[in-house]
Amino acid sequence: MNLNTSEAVALVEILQQATPDSIRALSACGRLRCLAKGEHLFLDKEPVEHLYIVISGFVTLYTVDPQGEKKVIFLLDKGKLINEAVLQGLPASINCEVFEEAQILCFDRQDFLRVMEQDFALTKSVLDSFAMKVRRLYRQMKNTPNSVRGDKRIAAKLWKLSRDYGVPCASGTKIKMDLSITYLADMLGSRRETVSRQLKILAGQGLIQVNDGQITIPDRDKLSKYFKLP
Repeated sequence: MNLNTSEAVALVEILQQATPDSIRALSACGRLRCLAKGEHLFLDKEPVEHLYIVISGFVTLYTVDPQGEKKVIFLLDKGKLINEAVLQGLPASINCEVFEEAQILCFDRQDFLRVMEQDFALTKSVLDSFAMKVRRLYRQMKNTPNSVRGDKRIAAKLWKLSRDYGVPCASGTKIKMDLSITYLADMLGSRRETVSRQLKILAGQGLIQVNDGQITIPDRDKLSKYFKLP
């Protein structure tokens, strides 16, 4: 997808709430970057001076615990703000890795702040994006106690991914990304071997189908009932 900056700005929902003057200013000061799968946009504790927005593809925000285990916090796709926290002016507190080849819209932090100062609607949209991330973190905390069985945690995660990134197909709803067992383990903070066993449990009950890294949910309602059972 070959876009210019103005076309990219027009694709981002939160920027569409801005005034025409703000749109022109953002189109003038923004720039586009293309990154390959596996590249990092920034690293934890690294000074970052740009606000980033996904235009196409997927990026992952993740942390690494003291034991070196990777934990995916967010998977972000088209139109999502990546690092609203940069507006605070502090170093990054998380890592950002490209999950699938991505096109990223970039704004200098100070340029973006100057536009926000003149446009309350844009400022509110940025705050709303931040608030949505906080709400998602609350849900993650609620759904990750040790008392929740691993297969139910995976079922809940796959149900959410099928809601956010699913496409209808002949056999149900296919999650439109390559989900390796390793990546699912990173999302759940579990070991790869454990996730592999739990996926086999779900597949054995007909709740999911796994083919060449593609996961299909035959019946999302059945999957939902499974992870909600006591």
